[in-house]
Amino acid sequence: MSLGPGSTEYLAPKARTALTESQVVVGYQMYVDLIADLLGHQEVVATGMKAEVNRCQAAIDRVRAGQNVALVSSGDAGIYGMAGLVLEVCAAQGLRVGPPDAGREVDLRLEVIPGIPALAAGAALLGAPLMHDFASISLSDLLTPWEVIQRRVAAAAQGDFVMVLYNPKSKKRDWQLGAVVEVLLKHRRPQTPVGLVSRAGRAGEKVVITTLENLTDQEVDMQTIILVGNSQTFRYGDYMITPRGYLAKYQVAGQEKPPRLFTGPEE
Repeated sequence: MSLGPGSTEYLAPKARTALTESQVVVGYQMYVDLIADLLGHQEVVATGMKAEVNRCQAAIDRVRAGQNVALVSSGDAGIYGMAGLVLEVCAAQGLRVGPPDAGREVDLRLEVIPGIPALAAGAALLGAPLMHDFASISLSDLLTPWEVIQRRVAAAAQGDFVMVLYNPKSKKRDWQLGAVVEVLLKHRRPQTPVGLVSRAGRAGEKVVITTLENLTDQEVDMQTIILVGNSQTFRYGDYMITPRGYLAKYQVAGQEKPPRLFTGPEE
């Protein structure tokens, strides 16, 4: 199930109900701590970083033992979350999986409860940076080869997609963001607006708007997401706006001049 960005006020009602009805809550310790006030009778199985497979196995084992389990993910469980890994483990072990109302015999009943992903929470704080097509790319090379990540960044830049960059930097991965900026500057203006959101919806929330050429000067960590504008994105006060194209087609009162139509990245 999905916790959303962090604050319980953004927790979906269905997710809250699932927590209340669960007998066991399994999750990364930091995420379990975010919902501590909502827990009482549940057994809690919390682990640290790089124990994702162990968490999934613990949840699967308890469900098969007849317990009602909530396996928690931050943001949305289906976006860089635990939903995929649970299903992969079940598939690898040959388990028959179905929804709660499955009308057939299964080994495990599974429901994925959606939540507000970090990219949506971050975009809301920045205004409207994702109003046109965008690509979401994780810069973590723990599971994906760096060459693949770099190729995806280049393809998205060539396609003039707004980009959402997850996992931009950690204590051990401190050079990848600079390498990505080098790639982006081949396709984007140095003054391209870039938004950085850290800890959206939780304590320590921070929002910064800068430019692509100054991105590497900003404070960034694993809890930061970065939204890089496309060729049309502009800054308007405290907000980033990526036009959808409405004002290029429809005139509005007080409009001084029509914006140019979307033509793709500037050469």
